[in-house]
Amino acid sequence: MDYKIIADSCCDLPLDFIKENDIEIISLIINIDGKDLVDDMGGTFDRDAFFEQLKNGSMATSSQVNIGTFMETFKKYVEKGQPVIFLGLSSALSGSYNNAVTAVKMLEEEYDNVDITIIDTKAACLGEGLLVYEAVNRKKEGQSLAEVVSWLEEYKMKLHSWVTVDDIKHLERTGRVNSVSATLGSVLNVKPIIVMNEKGGLVPFAKVRGRKKSLLYLINKTVDGIVNPENQTIFIGHVGVPEEAEWIKEEINAKIKVKDIQVYPYGPTIASHTGFGSIALFSFGEVRK
Repeated sequence: MDYKIIADSCCDLPLDFIKENDIEIISLIINIDGKDLVDDMGGTFDRDAFFEQLKNGSMATSSQVNIGTFMETFKKYVEKGQPVIFLGLSSALSGSYNNAVTAVKMLEEEYDNVDITIIDTKAACLGEGLLVYEAVNRKKEGQSLAEVVSWLEEYKMKLHSWVTVDDIKHLERTGRVNSVSATLGSVLNVKPIIVMNEKGGLVPFAKVRGRKKSLLYLINKTVDGIVNPENQTIFIGHVGVPEEAEWIKEEINAKIKVKDIQVYPYGPTIASHTGFGSIALFSFGEVRK
């Protein structure tokens, strides 16, 4: 039987791609201004309005997916004997991965043939999305579940995620930097460069003064680190700044020949932590930075 690819809503892929490829999405819940919203990949979630709230200073939080939701989702595939690959947000950023693993163990106590592979992508946002995108394309090419899982486990550790934020004070409010660093950063117009480390955590990598220089830094690091660009699709993510994201796309295309570059907005979960104006580039290199 054909296997099913499932992901959580942090993959931030466009809704059209999700529907066209019959990917099941497990949604996270976002709370902003006291209201709970379901991140349904833009089906009913108004991403632009959400970004505007962030721009105006609203703070948002996200809730991890609970064990019951995972069990409910996985159970229907177990009961019809269909194998599953689930790709989830980095375990270093959320308890969702552990809840997915627990849900599978509980199903194994109830059913004899539970064929569910849980992938800790050690990624977030469109980094996770790029892994889902590649898994889908490999499935289309006829690769088996085992082949796709093997590719994912290898290449997730080659994923490069270069991120910057425009408002360092937002990182202070979410606890990512201390108040002294945030104040100094704002005064000096310092833009932090953030990467996903080997454990899948978001960590500071460098500080660059000025917005334009921070974007050029992301471009140069991506270009310098990419392997076989002519065979790669690069993802560019942004929070409410599509013009800058498109400019980055043009700059990369002027520097190297790549298979494709796709630009999409972040989903609300990661945008909640980065704030308005964040930009990220995702590609594959030799090893994870």
